[in-house]
Amino acid sequence: MPKLIATHEVDDVAHWLASPKRREVFGNVAKNITTFVHPTDKNRVALSMEVSDMDAFDAVMKSAAGAAAMKYDGVRPATLVVFVQA
Repeated sequence: MPKLIATHEVDDVAHWLASPKRREVFGNVAKNITTFVHPTDKNRVALSMEVSDMDAFDAVMKSAAGAAAMKYDGVRPATLVVFVQA
């Protein structure tokens, strides 16, 4: 099961941290989702997670539900970078 790290910017870190959307949308394709905040860049955040099916994860990322969750969470999509464990 590969581990992923996703970094991106958000409009409001407190709102992003409190949001239930991560687990609602990604809970079926990712486990052990952990949130991180940058110590000095107040809008930069990250997630780590374990993904058993990369195709399913990609499908969620490209879905209307994935886009709606990112919008709800205040994610700035142009800043999203995903790293896959090598």
